[in-house]
Amino acid sequence: MGEVEVQALRGVDLDLYEGEFMVLLGASGSGKSTLLNILGGLDVPTSGHVYFRGRELTNASEAELTKFRRHCVGFIFQFYNLIPSLTAKENVALVTEIARQPMRPAAALELVGLGDRIDHFPAQMSGGEQQRLAIARAIAKRPEVLLCDEPTGALDFRTGKIVLEALCEVNREMGTTTAVITHNAGIAAMADRVITMRSGEITNLQVNQTKVEPGELEW
Repeated sequence: MGEVEVQALRGVDLDLYEGEFMVLLGASGSGKSTLLNILGGLDVPTSGHVYFRGRELTNASEAELTKFRRHCVGFIFQFYNLIPSLTAKENVALVTEIARQPMRPAAALELVGLGDRIDHFPAQMSGGEQQRLAIARAIAKRPEVLLCDEPTGALDFRTGKIVLEALCEVNREMGTTTAVITHNAGIAAMADRVITMRSGEITNLQVNQTKVEPGELEW
């Protein structure tokens, strides 16, 4: 930032395990989003190394990173990034048309509980339904990793739990490695592992011996 250097991450050493549901906790500015963007190949670190299944991504070309994002990673953000002029099915088809072994859009929508909203436009849906549509779009290409940046941040308590239930169902049914970043500590109880960040560093790593179902969460 001009003459000011901001070190977003410092000495982060982290593994994601196949099929796990991980929650990354931390206040705004703790480095969560930067870490997620690096894991997803959206950002490239200025030092250190990133590996996916033994393959180093750190020195990958932009074309290689594009392939990695297209085929291996699904992204879900706080704001849904849907195309308003397309129906739910058409929004999901945007991804399935470029994927190698995609789900049918209808099957992806069914998995997140939107089978009856397939021909609705985003403006005809509630916030929670739009976020579940964004999840369906992300999982329709059968990604190996699902990265979620504050997926319930714009939603109320009840709707947020419905969205978390959809993420939990995807993790359970598809075995998709799922990482959710949030500042909401109440979500941590549903994770296999909880990573806490502060000032660009990992300050705590907790393994949940028993997980709480999303419907039982309180915050």
